[in-house]
Amino acid sequence: MITAYETLKLELDQELKNILNYWSQNTLDETHGGFVGEIDYENNTIDFASKGIILNTRILWAFSAASNYYNKPDYKHICDRSYEYIKRFFNDEKYGGVFWELDYKGQPINTRKQIYAQSFAIYALSEYYLFTKKEAAKTWAIELFKLIEKHARDTVRNGYTEAFNEDWSPIEDMRLSDKDMNVSKTMNTHLHILEAYTNLLRIYNSEDLKSALKNLIRLIQQKFLNENYHYDLFFDDNWNLKNRIISYGHDIETIWLVIDAAKAIGDKHLIEQTENTAIKVANTFLNEGIDEEGAVINEKNLNTDEVDSDRHWWPQMEALVGLKYVFYLTKDTKYIEASLNIWEFTKAHLIDKVNGEWHFRVDKNGNVYSQENKVSMWKAPYHTSRACILIQD
Repeated sequence: MITAYETLKLELDQELKNILNYWSQNTLDETHGGFVGEIDYENNTIDFASKGIILNTRILWAFSAASNYYNKPDYKHICDRSYEYIKRFFNDEKYGGVFWELDYKGQPINTRKQIYAQSFAIYALSEYYLFTKKEAAKTWAIELFKLIEKHARDTVRNGYTEAFNEDWSPIEDMRLSDKDMNVSKTMNTHLHILEAYTNLLRIYNSEDLKSALKNLIRLIQQKFLNENYHYDLFFDDNWNLKNRIISYGHDIETIWLVIDAAKAIGDKHLIEQTENTAIKVANTFLNEGIDEEGAVINEKNLNTDEVDSDRHWWPQMEALVGLKYVFYLTKDTKYIEASLNIWEFTKAHLIDKVNGEWHFRVDKNGNVYSQENKVSMWKAPYHTSRACILIQD
């Protein structure tokens, strides 16, 4: 089994190259600058598609992280192209922060300040700084951290408010996407603030940042983690739970990100606490979130018992990372066995061997959703490239 896991690592190392090559060769927008907004299932670029901040920051992070991993300048032109485009077009020079969406020419068409987006900008800029040592990137990342703390942090009830208007005034519709609830506090956004702050701490040794990160760890442990070892997703201002949907991908992703945050701070108590939680969440994940083919299913509604059995691309990769962390903690090979099954499923059903990149999702019978794009606001080389890198450690 361990030998098979070494083979998995070799295959992921090759897959990282495949992913980076696809994005290098297919996504540069040579007409309007930056990167194209959408590429469809058959690899056709969709003309006039808008450009989202999530896609663009995830491209910047992925190529910067790969450059740091390889310790080579091969992708520097992609990193610089991404940074310069984000800086020129997504940066709000009047009110601060980054816009949510531009048209294909780079004109802002959705100027809301989604805190999730500010967090991904911090995450990407920190990684880019680690690669280039460009002081302007570090300075901007710190500015974004201070903006989040100033405008989004709830100093009365704790936590972070989901979204704001362009000028940081309150906004009525806070939803991150159409499938999300319109609530003020979400697990997803808190998780990615934590992720961003952890990366920022690598380049910015600030007591304010450490304090904010420690608070986020405690929030995830005390507010979002429930008694069944899932993470609840949607809350109002006063931390009243607004639904009972489980996201298996977020469950397994959260455990390793929170451990990394605790280790970044160096708090032994939080490290021990988050590692103990990780084992319990991972066991629940294996019992509930894996289907008969060994793949990670998407969601379950505990109010209705309805299961979304689609297999999305990103939870498979987050599972590889989360299960690896728990294997190192326990030395129990059941986590390795589950990882091998997930990877075999992924190779068979989610990696597109004809057109390149990965399918967005397949149904319970393995049928591909051909209406889903290869490149889009939410389809980026972030989850995949990150897992390929982290599995190598």
